[in-house]
Amino acid sequence: MEHLATNHRSSLPGHFPRVLGGSALVAALLVGGWLSAPSAHAATTHSGPVDVLYAGSLLDVMQQKIDPAFHQATGYNVVGVSNGSSALATEIKGGTEVGDVFLSASPRADVTLAGAKNGSWVSSYREFATSQLVLGYNPASKFAAKLRHGPWFDVVDLPSFVLGRTDPATDPKGVLAVDALEGVALSYGLPQLASLATSKTNVFSETSLVGELQAGQLDAGFFYKVEASAAHLKTVPLVATNLFATYTVARLKNAPHRTAAQAFIAFLLSPRGRALLKADGITPIVPVTTVTP
Repeated sequence: MEHLATNHRSSLPGHFPRVLGGSALVAALLVGGWLSAPSAHAATTHSGPVDVLYAGSLLDVMQQKIDPAFHQATGYNVVGVSNGSSALATEIKGGTEVGDVFLSASPRADVTLAGAKNGSWVSSYREFATSQLVLGYNPASKFAAKLRHGPWFDVVDLPSFVLGRTDPATDPKGVLAVDALEGVALSYGLPQLASLATSKTNVFSETSLVGELQAGQLDAGFFYKVEASAAHLKTVPLVATNLFATYTVARLKNAPHRTAAQAFIAFLLSPRGRALLKADGITPIVPVTTVTP
């Protein structure tokens, strides 16, 4: 059964425990020269939204960690839309989603928004973190013990095993899942895994795949470490592969809330932002790499 991708909008205007002191916050907002040097008091009394379009694998860490910490530090409210990175890029180009900041799980999505032929939505982006691709499994599955004690590729093609993944047409994680299956199929002479890579069944949106696994609809699925950590999923490493998301951040052309967008990016790349990411299975890239497509 194939599920359509869905967007998740969240606004977090509530009150949260204080995260950054004045001087630490100002330092965060000055990362990369995004803002001039306001007073510590001014830095915590802003208001209004910042529209952030972000990869579905960041849903939990954004809603539970980054959004509330950024709001408490600055006063701005994050209004988030979560979906597959490629799907979001298509929506940005088509004008169906308007945002200030784009957080992608692959530089490929940014490239599709760069240059005049693509609307010049992204003039540059920053590679700021990575997260390993792993296999998350349901501990109640009858195959759980086999996954814990044997190579994953000897288990996922067993009769009645249900393996979930995302659509490579809309989500970079779906591309990596196909790469994992096809790579092992070629290396170990397992053509049945190549068939799994092209199957159109058990393909889900990035924002629904975790729920399908937790509900017992899947035996296992492909996830980034960040989302597996946030959802407390049991995982096994994808031995014989070394695949990972490369997260990027970019301010979009004609950002409606330019100052808030600058503040959000500065906070995300600050030591506090990196610490929040690292705690949830994301490996920060230090120093951040800036790319002009």
